[in-house]
Amino acid sequence: MKRENRDVLYIVIPAYNEEETIRKVIGDWYPVVERHNGEGRSRLVVIDDGSRDRTCEIMLEEAEKRPLLVPVTKENSGHGATVLHGYRYALRHGADFIFQTDSDGQTLPAEFERFWNLRNDYDCVMGWRKRRQDGFSRVCVSAVLRLVIRLFFRVRVTDPNVPYRLMKASVLEKYLDLVPEDYFLSNVLISVIFTVYRRKMKSIPITFRPRQGGVNSINIPRILRIGLRAFCEFPRLNRRIRERL
Repeated sequence: MKRENRDVLYIVIPAYNEEETIRKVIGDWYPVVERHNGEGRSRLVVIDDGSRDRTCEIMLEEAEKRPLLVPVTKENSGHGATVLHGYRYALRHGADFIFQTDSDGQTLPAEFERFWNLRNDYDCVMGWRKRRQDGFSRVCVSAVLRLVIRLFFRVRVTDPNVPYRLMKASVLEKYLDLVPEDYFLSNVLISVIFTVYRRKMKSIPITFRPRQGGVNSINIPRILRIGLRAFCEFPRLNRRIRERL
């Protein structure tokens, strides 16, 4: 087992039009990377998904004074594709463990240590938004998503799209090719893949606050469009996943 200070942690945070929150989110999560710095090789990777506000500018400003912060910018392609971009970046640069959260300030860095302490016991430690504070409509969407996953993939996933997950990089790398390029529900599909392949997983309740600033880019009509698209694509993805069993 590697010594604590040698485990290389990459925290991946996608960001889109988050000029109101991104500076604080970086300030909140940067100490986590410093604490688990992997002998200087751990990184906080914040990926600007083609924002139209000052998100990228603020990221660059913060990187000037934070050597473990990596600001990445790319053309807009959506949250799922941006998360995949971050995972691939972390794998290319030697991550041992990859943690993903979002840039809206809804999750708490203070809860990270519980996940980190379990990193060698599980392939994936996922949050569970037991008491969500982000609106009834989103709670309903998650419930429907769990049901659809149960129907199509025949597995139960507590919180398939939760933006608070710590994964062994070596395990994620084995299955990342099963997620289509630029897939819009990448974390959902990764949760399903880990479950179907019976990887060791654990769910832990987390705090999930209201958005701490800015405007959510996902509205109800867009959620419905994403849901319909998922409904159409899940059968094909299910066949693709099970061909490897």
